[in-house]
Amino acid sequence: MAHGHGETEYHIVGFGTYIFVWITLLVMTVLTVAVAGLELGKISVLVALAIATFKSWVVANHFMHLKHENRTFKIMVLVALSTLALVIGLTYFDFLFR
Repeated sequence: MAHGHGETEYHIVGFGTYIFVWITLLVMTVLTVAVAGLELGKISVLVALAIATFKSWVVANHFMHLKHENRTFKIMVLVALSTLALVIGLTYFDFLFR
């Protein structure tokens, strides 16, 4: 059945999903701290940003319910985040090659 304008579709998320997300975020935080202790040189910023990107994807998918949104909204979020990544990436390369 098609949903009319103004109708809200609810998604029930199980308790186990929240525990899984919590454990995933804890593990990624421990990984971030472990990587920060390593001497990776100039690539350490890229590794930290990659871990942070994964953590933000987990939060957006589960707590902001992005995985239940329609395709158009997901594309709009992807375009916005890609623009942000491009700006951060260009800033990083400017800093890297000075």
